[in-house]
Amino acid sequence: MRFGFLILCTALTSLAAVPDFKITPVPDGKYKPFQKVFNQHINVFGVRVFGTAKTPPKKLRHIAIVLAEYLDNNEDGKPDNSAVVAELVKRNAFMAVAENERAMDRLDGEVFERAGFHAGQGQFATETLPAGGRFDATLEEVLHLITHEGYANVYPKIFGERPGTVLAQCLDRARGGYFRRVPRQYPKGAWFTYDDRTCDYGCQCTEYLYWAITSTLGAQSAKHRREEISHEWKLHNRELVRTLDPHIFKLITDAKYKLPARLPDGKYRGQ
Repeated sequence: MRFGFLILCTALTSLAAVPDFKITPVPDGKYKPFQKVFNQHINVFGVRVFGTAKTPPKKLRHIAIVLAEYLDNNEDGKPDNSAVVAELVKRNAFMAVAENERAMDRLDGEVFERAGFHAGQGQFATETLPAGGRFDATLEEVLHLITHEGYANVYPKIFGERPGTVLAQCLDRARGGYFRRVPRQYPKGAWFTYDDRTCDYGCQCTEYLYWAITSTLGAQSAKHRREEISHEWKLHNRELVRTLDPHIFKLITDAKYKLPARLPDGKYRGQ
């Protein structure tokens, strides 16, 4: 009993601590396996961000700040949805950051999996806050971690990534029907038409939720961005989501789930 109490106290302490975004060496203890691949680490409400030696510290810190902004969207120094953050901490959720796509492909993910870490999301620095006005993939990858490992498990009947959940029903409407696998051609009128055939049904749920949330928050409305995503997603702003996909709009704006209501801007003010 005393051992379990100590674990609970540690988890609550992690949730209570306001992140300072200091980059530290990868901790010993249960995170020691990560030392074989990473040497940079940031703790955000108990969710870990790991970076390789060649990952620019500025990029790693930016990912950690966006993570904090999503989790503490009103920036009062406390996670908005403590149950979701507790779930992320329980699952040892982490971001794995490498300097580029090639380096990410070369990472030995089995190092983490053999140690029992399965709740990771990869990202590479070249897609993090890129120059030239290109889309910052941090807004996508960090949100994937939060919804896939957090919301889907805290609210399995609502955000669960399987047929029959509220989210899945919304997905089926957006794609023009239920498709266990990506179809060769979507029905006319579908507004979510992701064509990556390696993305299974659960993956489609994750991607769809990302599009709906970030479009509602204003991340997809720039002209060049609309052109980039038109083959995959049609509802690029809040009004389009509200009027053409009212079921998902109602779900993601329902205050009881405490999903982000403001797009992260890379400036966390909760300290």
